Amino acid sequence: MTSARLSLFDSPLFLGFDQFERTIDRVRKSAQEGYPPYNIEQIGEDGLRISLAVAGFTMDNLDVEIEHNQLTVRGHQHDDAQDQDRIFLHRGIAARQFQRSFILADGIEIIGASLDNGLLHIDMKRILPESTARKIKIRNGLDGHGNLPMNKQITQKAIEMDSEDV
Repeated sequence: MTSARLSLFDSPLFLGFDQFERTIDRVRKSAQEGYPPYNIEQIGEDGLRISLAVAGFTMDNLDVEIEHNQLTVRGHQHDDAQDQDRIFLHRGIAARQFQRSFILADGIEIIGASLDNGLLHIDMKRILPESTARKIKIRNGLDGHGNLPMNKQITQKAIEMDSEDV
């Protein structure tokens, strides 16, 4: 049994939002599998949020950087002196380093990051380029004096030159 991937953008009401959907897909596919697990959410019309599960990490243990449209999150934990004095009968809580990278599309801007209850939230916004609408004047094929417009004159002259060469 195959399952079709449904998207919020499959509706005909969302024509023209393909680029936004591709951005979400690229962010999702670019990250390596593994630790830490993460979610990608759409927030409003043009917002995105990446949430990473980083329980046990403090703000001092986390770095978030962006360089050349690549968002990189790094986590590092240091062995505390307390841990050296303790004897663990079972140690199942990961105290490891990680690095997770996401490739962001052009026009995606990082708004900020926050750490809340073991989740690192990175908020982003898609910056839409300003629309510069302009009206195009429609003109007659002739210039009003019975002459061809300049671009048609150039084309006509090229045709005449080709026929002289034959």
